[in-house]
This record gives sequence, C-alpha cells and structure tokens, in this order.
Amino acid sequence: IARNSSFVYKGRAVDVRQVAKELGVRYLLEGSVRRAGNRLRITAQLVEGVSRAHLWAQNFDGTVEDIFDVQDRITENVAIVVEPHIRTAEIERLRQERPRSMAAYDLYLQAVPKLFAESAEDHADADALLSEALALEPNNATFLANAVWALSHRIAMGWTTIGSDDERKCVALARRGLQHAAGNVHAMAHCGIVLLLIAREYDLGMAAVQSAAEANPNSLMVVVIAGIANIHCGNIEDALAYFQRAIRLSPRDPGAHISLTGIAHVEMILGNYSEALAWATRSLALNAQYDPTYWMLIAANAQLGRADEARRWLARFRALAPGITIARIKAGQPAYDPARAAAILEGLRLAGLDEG
Repeated sequence: IARNSSFVYKGRAVDVRQVAKELGVRYLLEGSVRRAGNRLRITAQLVEGVSRAHLWAQNFDGTVEDIFDVQDRITENVAIVVEPHIRTAEIERLRQERPRSMAAYDLYLQAVPKLFAESAEDHADADALLSEALALEPNNATFLANAVWALSHRIAMGWTTIGSDDERKCVALARRGLQHAAGNVHAMAHCGIVLLLIAREYDLGMAAVQSAAEANPNSLMVVVIAGIANIHCGNIEDALAYFQRAIRLSPRDPGAHISLTGIAHVEMILGNYSEALAWATRSLALNAQYDPTYWMLIAANAQLGRADEARRWLARFRALAPGITIARIKAGQPAYDPARAAAILEGLRLAGLDEG
C-alpha cells in the first residue's frame, strides 16, 4: 500500500492502516515513490499491522527508462527479504503471546529457530517438536518439509542417530511431503533434496528441486537448496550462480553462511583452495556452528600444505562434533559423483581426522 493512502470504508474516509488494524491484518508492506527529473527512488517498508513496529525497509533507485528493471528488483527483494522477517516476527509474537494449548503451528514455530541453530541437540529438539506437530496434522506439507530438514541435516553432518532408522524415516517423510506439497515450493525443495542426498534417487530429487526453483526463483531457501543439489548432482557453474544470487539478494539472512560455505565447496571441487579458504572464513564469521565450514577450513589448509593450520581447525571441529569420522561424513554425501567430495575428504584425511 502507498503511505498515507485512504479510501471509503464503512461509510467514512479512513487511512489504510486503520482499516488494517480493524481487520486484524498482521503485516503491511508500504511504499512511496519520489521522482527528480528522470530519476526514481522507491521506498518499501514492512511494518507490524497493529503495533506499527518497523521490521524492514529498503530504497530502490533507478530511472524512468529502466522502470521495469526497478520493478523486478523490488519483486525479488520483497519476496526474499520479507519472508524471513515475517517468520522472525511470528516467532517473537508466539513467545510473547503463548497460547494455552500447544497447537501444531505453535510446535512448528518453536522448531524453526532450533533448525537454524546448527547443533545436534537443537536439531534433535526440532525433530521432537515437529513429530508432535505431525501427530496433530500428519499431512501438513510445511511441517513435513521442516521435519525432513531436521533429520536430513543430521544425516548429512554425520551426527549420531535419533532413532533406529533415521534414513528410512526421513525418506518416508519426504515422499509424503511431495505427495501433499500442492505447489508449496519449500516442501518440494526440502523433500526433493532428501530424495537426492539420502534416497539416492538423483533424477527424481533433482527434478523436484528444479521444479521448486522454477516455480519461485525468489524464494531464498529454494535458491540455496538448488545450489546444494547442483553441487552434488548437477552443474557446478549453476551451483555457484545460485549461491551468489542468494548472497546478493539477502546477505544478512540467518542462513547466509550456507551459501558462503557452498561457494567454498565449489572452489574445493575446482582446486582453488585459497579461494575456498577465503569463503569458508567469511562463513565462519557469520556462524561458527556449521560443520561443513570446518570441513572446508581443514581441507583447504591441508591441501595448501598448511599442516599446522589444518590441525588447529581440526581440533576446533572435534570439540564441536565429538566422535566424528571421515566415514560418517562420507556416508552423508551422495555417491553420484565421488569427485565432488574427494578434495574435502582427502584434506580431512591429511589433517589427521580419524578414518572410522
């Protein structure tokens, strides 16, 4: 809506914001346009509908001649940036307004921040919360997608198992998620990557991820997952493009470290170990709990002949993930093209990580 816009509502001229408040609209995206000659400045901001709390704002500059390019940039940024801000605001609202009963959506919102925490304990908690949510709504595609995320990340990191057969459970949830996705691109992407990484159904998994990326190329999570899928089973140049796009469009997203480490992985595959080290270092600055970042720091230093540095990072990694071995890490990676992980596994081996 445009700032200060008004219209006739219930027989009186009112401000749009007032109507939103009366109707209980939770979030408003507002905007204004200023022009100086052929130059344009468009301002967009996201506010909480009732409290008017400011959540996000950004300016977009352009010219009258490139107005369509400006519109495209606004669409991309709003779609990618607004979603995580609303998610964060919803989590905070839930903390402040705890309902009396633990409904399925309540359980889901409690699980989301734990998924971003990047620790084995938090992911185990998320798995338990999402299992409760699914007991209430077994075919909810959003709950299924996040339950799949909790388990598949654990498997890919080589962490200890939660149940007797985590892989079987994860794949079963992914199949159910795809069955009930009904256009939910997050469910398609999360469940597709599980078929690719864990079920080893490479063609089907890649098709689901690509379909999600084509359906909504402005979903940050989908873009990142498409990058991961291409690292393992697709085109390396496409993987790099997806990660770079994610970083360009939302550099302060809570999950930006995944894209940075993804680029480091691409550089490891290409044999550019110094570049891999630089990207992994940037990722570490954003999140010091992400296991693959340490894989890159250890392996890149080892491949560059920096044995002392490689061992130093290995010591930090062992403190983060006790008992981890090369065999456990390798088991969590697809076997589609072993060369995609070869330099990393060899670097970990050179640094002295236990074979297992």
